[in-house]
Amino acid sequence: MGHTKPVLILGGSGQAGSGAAALLRRRHPALPLVIAGRDIGRAEQVAGGLRDATAVTVDMRRGDLGLPADGTGFSAVVATLWDDRLNALRYAQRHGLPYLGISSGFVDIAPEVVAGAQRPGTAPILLASHFCAGTVVLAALHVAREFHRVDRIAIGAVLDETDTGGPAGVADLERWVTATSAGLVRRDGVFTWVAGADTETEVTTLDGTVLPAARIAVLDVPSLALATGAPDVRFDFAVAESAGRRRGEGPSAEVRIDIDGIGPSGAPLTVARYLVHAAGQRPLTALGIALGVERLLGLAGDAAAPGIHTPESLIDPADAAEGLAEIGAVFVDAPGA
Repeated sequence: MGHTKPVLILGGSGQAGSGAAALLRRRHPALPLVIAGRDIGRAEQVAGGLRDATAVTVDMRRGDLGLPADGTGFSAVVATLWDDRLNALRYAQRHGLPYLGISSGFVDIAPEVVAGAQRPGTAPILLASHFCAGTVVLAALHVAREFHRVDRIAIGAVLDETDTGGPAGVADLERWVTATSAGLVRRDGVFTWVAGADTETEVTTLDGTVLPAARIAVLDVPSLALATGAPDVRFDFAVAESAGRRRGEGPSAEVRIDIDGIGPSGAPLTVARYLVHAAGQRPLTALGIALGVERLLGLAGDAAAPGIHTPESLIDPADAAEGLAEIGAVFVDAPGA
């Protein structure tokens, strides 16, 4: 299916937005893009490196974003920065445009959910404020397909302290920490808040380094729990020096996926696997956004129906695994697994 109208990428000159734009251009050479930001020079620089891309300035404080009022010039709206006034989402809804957001986090999605519920038939809304825009959820679900029944999922993610995604990414992390210091786990089938010492944990990296971590409230927990039925799910998160930097290279991304359950033969099965990318979280996040845009617009499968969606409700984990391989991410069995 072809699209003659461009995808509007808000924050398109930032790390997540520019990475997603570059990946969309590679996967869909004919898809027009509009790189939107507050700094027209930076936006033009990103757009200049892409075919069939233009740059515009936007004002997220305005209901019309400072864009033409008719809203007919776009095929979708992607917010790679925090849409704190919901002006981008409301703009998309007014004009019947699919919307994807990645920065609200677990505790900030309530306004987006309410906005979607109030106008359920206007356009699809993809809530992708998961770690790496849902890529880790999809990777874990790909691994979970090896199971007949999933009993436990434990995710251990390492974000390099120099790879937080630029000023917008740092602001997101600070806002999430301010909003809640508690973590959310699913324990014996119950979604449970944990606080204080109960959030303290560790993540063991592929090279054997043990890092202090915290159990956090992230959308990945309910997404994985409800998609698999696993009664025990947690997400442990460490911000520290990554294996790449320890080797004297650039920051890398590393996510450990532990799953326990019953295999196809009926015997107990345990899998421990790492998802690794040598270039850090940016390509993983870009892939999550690109896969979401593809499904919203029907560039891969049918176009998404109006309503509220999450990455795993739209994207096939097998397609995500294929995309991960294409961008250079690898799955590695944990030592001794």
